[in-house]
Amino acid sequence: MAKDSGKTSKNAKTQKDAAQSAASKAYVKVIVAEKSDKTGAYVFKEKMVHKDKVKEYLAGK
Repeated sequence: MAKDSGKTSKNAKTQKDAAQSAASKAYVKVIVAEKSDKTGAYVFKEKMVHKDKVKEYLAGK
């Protein structure tokens, strides 16, 4: 009789990691430089955006 130790196999872990990796590769970091009204210096705003919505995000800025 085989014991059920409650652990997942290494193959199951790699399949799960591959699925997460593929989903996370769909996002990109968008960095926008804006000039501050108070100091006149540039302020960089960073945001993680889905790669299909980058143009929409930049058009709204």
